[in-house]
Amino acid sequence: MALFTEDTVFIVYMDSRASEPSYTLQGRTSLAPVFDNLNTYQATMHFNGQSAVELTGDRATGLSYCIAHHVSVEDGKRTLMVAHIRYLDSFVKQDGKWLFAERKLMVDWTETRPMGA
Repeated sequence: MALFTEDTVFIVYMDSRASEPSYTLQGRTSLAPVFDNLNTYQATMHFNGQSAVELTGDRATGLSYCIAHHVSVEDGKRTLMVAHIRYLDSFVKQDGKWLFAERKLMVDWTETRPMGA
């Protein structure tokens, strides 16, 4: 969470086509449940790519694509949920460090399927 400003804004669209966000969190400490939720999975792996950043002085904006894999165990069987997401970010440079000032997480689609052994 140290990569986010104290007054960061984290906006989540569970459906990227929605006109309103699913939820909005304000402040670095409000992000703890988001990261804690990842501990509910047996494993996760995020593949980030196709990123673009535009710098303007001590501010920047960015767009990153991500495929996020989440392995869970349900009724003794492993399940894989894959989320195809985009991050729309605003950054600010504070004390020589680049931090997230705002992050929009846009879920374009998800798929869930059983896993083999």
